[in-house]
Amino acid sequence: MRDLARAIAAYTEAHPGSPFWETAIAGLLLLRSDHEKPPNPIISRPALCVVVQGAKWTSFGDERHTYHAGEALVVTIEMPSVGRVFEASPDAPFLAAVIEFSPVVLRDVLKQLTLPPATNNEPGRGGAAVIKMDQPITDCVLRMVRLLDRPEAIPILAPLLIRELSYWLLVGPMGGRIVGMTLGHDRWDQITRTIGRLREQFTEPLRIADLAAEAGLSPSAFHRQFKAVTSMTPIQYQKQLRLLEARRMILTQRTKVESAAYATGYESPSQFSREYARMFGRSPKQDANTGAVELA
Repeated sequence: MRDLARAIAAYTEAHPGSPFWETAIAGLLLLRSDHEKPPNPIISRPALCVVVQGAKWTSFGDERHTYHAGEALVVTIEMPSVGRVFEASPDAPFLAAVIEFSPVVLRDVLKQLTLPPATNNEPGRGGAAVIKMDQPITDCVLRMVRLLDRPEAIPILAPLLIRELSYWLLVGPMGGRIVGMTLGHDRWDQITRTIGRLREQFTEPLRIADLAAEAGLSPSAFHRQFKAVTSMTPIQYQKQLRLLEARRMILTQRTKVESAAYATGYESPSQFSREYARMFGRSPKQDANTGAVELA
């Protein structure tokens, strides 16, 4: 883990600027923070989030995951989340690497496994979990970060490293969960499809009965299984999607507060402002006036 910490520190020091770096390897994001940070709501995509130095927590609905150096958060479905770096200093900055999953690569690797992982069908187990980093995964991430210094080799070697990482994840302790949630082979397959629809149509009125019918479940069973997957209710999920999109519009497009409220499905600007302040800790007008909030 020390070698990986040195590699990420060296790269971020050589490319000063943002607290997050989108690298030349598609899907690889590096994070660095010299100070603790306030809670930050974002949309988490299916990915492996490796903490190399420092510590962070991420919440999905009412479920919080805390992970320190040598641990990683595995997110297996796209969900609104709130994250906070709570262990970082100039002498020991928070360092992390995020590698997004490739469903195409995962499926291809899965087909070639002699003993594929058993699909995890346990109820109540959501779409995220913390794992201990083992040596094969750590070595693979380290080689991926070091490859950034050889841009001419990235097109050739990066796909091989993504494939290798997929293998180690599938044969590891989270393999069954990744198969079930990311690849859609378990009882929650229909739930994940309705989540995708909700993600695309979050500005429209929420009709639980329609979503439940699409998933082939009763409204009560759909509500229960949706929360088992995402750790939040469908209404909470939709609300967070709306507020995150409104925040992006206000901060990056300089959209007026009322316009952002209506554009994301709110009928009442006052209700929008209350819920915005409750989620982000500051009013939408404050964000519109300062634009000083980080989006990642």
